[in-house]
Amino acid sequence: MNREIFHFIPVDCSSYTKYIIPIFSIQFYSTKMKNVYLLFIILVLAACSSKQAKEIKMPYSKADFEGIIDGKTTRLFTMKNENGMVVTLTNYGAKIVSIYTPDKKGRMADVVLGFKSLADYEQYGASHGAVVGPFANRIANASFTIDGENYNFPVNNNKACLHSGPDSWYRKVWDYNKEGNVTVFELESIDGEFGFPGNKKVMVTYTLTDDNELKIDYEASTDKACHFNLTNHSYFNLKGEGNGDILKHVVVINADKSTPVANSEMIPTGEISSIIGTDLDFTSPHVVGDRIDNNYPMLQYGNGYDFNYIINKVDNELAFAASAYEPKSGRFMEVFTSEPGVQFYTGNFLKGLEIGKSGNAYKKRYGFCLETQHYPDSPNKANFPSTLLKPGETLKSTTIYKFSVK
Repeated sequence: MNREIFHFIPVDCSSYTKYIIPIFSIQFYSTKMKNVYLLFIILVLAACSSKQAKEIKMPYSKADFEGIIDGKTTRLFTMKNENGMVVTLTNYGAKIVSIYTPDKKGRMADVVLGFKSLADYEQYGASHGAVVGPFANRIANASFTIDGENYNFPVNNNKACLHSGPDSWYRKVWDYNKEGNVTVFELESIDGEFGFPGNKKVMVTYTLTDDNELKIDYEASTDKACHFNLTNHSYFNLKGEGNGDILKHVVVINADKSTPVANSEMIPTGEISSIIGTDLDFTSPHVVGDRIDNNYPMLQYGNGYDFNYIINKVDNELAFAASAYEPKSGRFMEVFTSEPGVQFYTGNFLKGLEIGKSGNAYKKRYGFCLETQHYPDSPNKANFPSTLLKPGETLKSTTIYKFSVK
């Protein structure tokens, strides 16, 4: 089976050194010959001064993602920037499949949990890397009311509806258009699908920049009032997917406040509370594993971190939300968003039943999520920022994941 292999200007400097002779020791027959030799030396030295190219051998091919679901064709898409960073996507759920980014020694690794075929995504948890909608996170009692009309949704998390149910947009095949390092996915969701009102149109644009940013732009509209909360549900491990847990990652979250929950059902109480000085406080860098199992009520309810953080920012401003640093690899990820909140989740319920791209099982806390979004259960909490979208309005939201090394 053919695999996608990307070569990033490999140069074996040692094989060229025997040709680099002091220029003044050579008798040239012409100025043209001398200039050609000089150009050769400049090119070789420039290549040797750069880091040795690394080779990415993906554990899957395009063919592994080709299929037909509900009469629509699925595909794999690849974007690569000038620095060698590679992002792969599939239109099945508008998912991020892989993000290959270098460590401090230039070694590439895939830092997103996921699977190596369409069949695996159908078999395992479809939310990995997916666009979640119409409403991400929890809706209490799996219902909300708009203008006196009650709408009910699938119950899949205690008494709540989580991520719009078990078969929402992350199991739909999206239309697509790709130009260079910009990939656009579009979806139409009919009135009443999964219980949500309105004929809805959604467009999600992934852009890979030469600043090692993966930018996600969301747009949505509806012909009937509906609550929207869109996010991407990627699990990250900056050591590389399948390479152990994320407990030694160092995290910062730009949030002084959170929306506390009442119990292990994880539904917000409606309060907005300060978390400064508590075990949820990441306003200064903290190692994820240092406090995760403390006897702090919120952490006990969530079996670890699984909380909405209210970002310190102005409404709709694109601002810094969070960062994660993995000391061994040196990889550093920053998150910027126009959304008011970010859900920090530490993979507390990964059970080792899913086999990832590396061939390793995804066990408890093998990945973390930084899901930029509005607050959980906003439709039923009048004091939370509104998620209601009306006919004639357009939802617009942007999130950026930026990668570097420290």
